[in-house]
Amino acid sequence: MKRTLLVVLLALVLCLLPLAGTAKQPPCRNSLGECPREGCSKNNDHDPDLNKLKNLKSSTKPVVDRTLTWMIQREQKVENSGYRRGDDRDPLAALDEGSQARVVGYLLAVKKEHGESCNCHLDDVDVTTDNHLVLVNRNVVTSNPLPEHASAKKIKSVFKVREAQSVTAEFTPRVRADGHPNFTSELQKVLNTTPQGALWVRVTGQLFFDSEHFHNLKLNRATQWEIHPILKLEFCPTGKTCPKDGDTNWVDLDDQP
Repeated sequence: MKRTLLVVLLALVLCLLPLAGTAKQPPCRNSLGECPREGCSKNNDHDPDLNKLKNLKSSTKPVVDRTLTWMIQREQKVENSGYRRGDDRDPLAALDEGSQARVVGYLLAVKKEHGESCNCHLDDVDVTTDNHLVLVNRNVVTSNPLPEHASAKKIKSVFKVREAQSVTAEFTPRVRADGHPNFTSELQKVLNTTPQGALWVRVTGQLFFDSEHFHNLKLNRATQWEIHPILKLEFCPTGKTCPKDGDTNWVDLDDQP
């Protein structure tokens, strides 16, 4: 049973790795230290204010407990505001963009990413690149369970259905370099020990609206609202119970060796 579980989860990890041959942009700076907060945002190819938000390193704002459902429902509020990509971000700030939120849910994947504009297209994976975390509510996992002895095709199919109902959170290189070295794809190894490919986590960070994928280039997820960047991540070890509003049994990723 344990061997079968490991094979299933290994297949899940492999199908989530970045595709070989993905087009890459050349770096516009030589190192992350030389990369400005607006990243490579010249010629209006990218929104410099968007990149500045992504490149937050820390926050002293109060943490407010939110739910993934609350974040998903916030998508319609952006639609109603009339905001369009490239507009002034004041309507998004009025919807709490830039505030600090804490959410609880199941982590389904920690995806490696390539260089992006915000990181000056530097492409040293898990050093100068983001990691894309896929979060869902409990009912998404229970309603779409992974059957025992599932094939790689079935695993991919179940993940696609789950991911369509997800919220994104992001590890970023500036936060990683600012005292959070464990904010990498290595967290996937903890995820791989779970029986349903789902790790109960509590994530704290900046509430952020991904206007780059609003109306265009939409990803397979339920909303463009994200926790980006993640400033704290706690996980619940297998076999333990961790409350949403208490600290019992939660393990801080920063405390791991």
